[in-house]
Amino acid sequence: MCGRFAQPRSADELARIFHARPVADLPGEQFNVAPTDEVAGVVEQHGERLVDAFRWGLVPFFADSSNGAARLINARAETVETSPAFRDAFRRRRCILPADAFYEWRREHDPTTGRTIRARPFAIRRLDGEPLAFAGLWAIWRNPQTAERLYTCSIITTRANELVGQLHDRMPVLLDAEDWDGWLAEGTAPDALRGLLHPSPAEPLDVYAVSPAVNNVRNEGPELLAPLSRWGRGL
Repeated sequence: MCGRFAQPRSADELARIFHARPVADLPGEQFNVAPTDEVAGVVEQHGERLVDAFRWGLVPFFADSSNGAARLINARAETVETSPAFRDAFRRRRCILPADAFYEWRREHDPTTGRTIRARPFAIRRLDGEPLAFAGLWAIWRNPQTAERLYTCSIITTRANELVGQLHDRMPVLLDAEDWDGWLAEGTAPDALRGLLHPSPAEPLDVYAVSPAVNNVRNEGPELLAPLSRWGRGL
């Protein structure tokens, strides 16, 4: 899964990277994004690529309320095309969620009870410093009492590659730059979309230990993404 990530770049900077127009005033500086936080997403509407704001945790259009959003932060690649919560968005509302890194935890268990006794956080990012491009979905939910519209999103996950697999068995689907157009375009064939939902190669990625401060969603700041030197780089 992907339950926490870093999105420190502003909407303006992301628009330059993804060749889009910013339509939301998002300053960035988010190093500890958690479910239900507001995030920047790249979408394509009427042939124009935009960077807009979404709340992380998809609320399907048919939901009675938005209370279950935190449970739908991820969509499994294996079932996204058939799941009632995600299939409409997969057909019509795909997005890219940029991130400088995502976090996973190495969990150590008590051999007797099986309970987790320690969870050490690690960051996974690109070696070249460029942002990751998560394959995502978005939806519009209308509040039946107020008619207010809520724009939400979810990250598609797949099985982990050999690097991330040392920490967790799932990882976000990472899109290469040459796949951005096809993922965002309204008319892309389902077979082509399915062909993008695979684990990324491990070679372009780096993984390193970070401060346990990232465990608390109230903590923020660039120091959360800094390597924790006393644990060393790597696993």
